[in-house]
Amino acid sequence: MNTFTKTAVAAIAALVFIVPSVSAGDLQPGDAASIARGGQLYDKWWKVVKGTEPSGTHAAYPSDAKKEGSTTWRCKECHGWDYIGDKGRYSSGSHYSGIAGLLGLAGGDPAAIGASIRGEPHGFGADLLDDAAIGDLAMFISKGQFDMAPHIVDGNSTGDAAVGEALYATVCAGCHGGDGMKIKEMPPLGEIAGNPQETMHKIMFGQPAESMPALHVFGAQVAADITAYLQTLPK
Repeated sequence: MNTFTKTAVAAIAALVFIVPSVSAGDLQPGDAASIARGGQLYDKWWKVVKGTEPSGTHAAYPSDAKKEGSTTWRCKECHGWDYIGDKGRYSSGSHYSGIAGLLGLAGGDPAAIGASIRGEPHGFGADLLDDAAIGDLAMFISKGQFDMAPHIVDGNSTGDAAVGEALYATVCAGCHGGDGMKIKEMPPLGEIAGNPQETMHKIMFGQPAESMPALHVFGAQVAADITAYLQTLPK
């Protein structure tokens, strides 16, 4: 058995070990799918619900911030890919808005979170998100968020790139190619991984309106390992 095969076997064994620990937690049947969909709604909700992309700037988006238009309607634009808003990756630069994160809502009551999304200043009425979408987004905020700080240091994933390589070959390469460049409508994965917070979010919850698998059920370490490997791919 060569080194790569041994690594792949170890990685798959690790996945098998992880699944029961997730299932034994407080997640109920159906929660995993709801959380994954909620993570995609957090990313770009109108793609998920097949709705109309907003044309104006969200009323609650600060007038002195730098973005405008539909991007200001994305949850991630205000609260960040790392869920800590102005304390994280969006603490400076073109995405800075001064808006706080929502990691503190992890473990909160999904019904109360959903009511907050419906109410002001968010204002997501039924014309934008139906009750099922609100419920999924609230489930993500309550049970899907995770602390990225242990997994990303100085812009680099702390994961094991060797394990990530085996996982990537098993789960991701079929669509993205061995070098991360197979999908021509998107930048190379090696380039995308320059934003490890976004990369980890998408590995965990999938890409809106695409058939990309969501790996949330396998835990954040798996996402960190894959991200570490992606950061070795050509840009």
